[in-house]
Amino acid sequence: MSNEKSSVYDLKTLPFFPYEEREKNVFFSGAGFKTRIIVLPPGGTMPECPMHTAVIFYVVAGQAEVTVDGEVRHLGAGHCLIGEPGRYSMQTSVGARMLGVQIGAGQANPQP
Repeated sequence: MSNEKSSVYDLKTLPFFPYEEREKNVFFSGAGFKTRIIVLPPGGTMPECPMHTAVIFYVVAGQAEVTVDGEVRHLGAGHCLIGEPGRYSMQTSVGARMLGVQIGAGQANPQP
């Protein structure tokens, strides 16, 4: 995670970890939000999980189906889903690289 007030990240090349180590995919945490890289391989899934905050998912590359409270949304590269708290899951047949933002989550970065 960064301790700077502003940073530039290349979403196409950020390293990522498997779902079991997903907290390592958080690359920035600010006052009231946190960002993570989400990578699903072809045929990959993210199991259903409750999100207690508003979220944004932006597809950098590939395609994914995001299910929100039972409603399926189809996202392709360049698409953005903005949602309220709810139950979310994902799956992809071709693979996807996404930016995930949780709004109302995270801790402020320590000041130097």
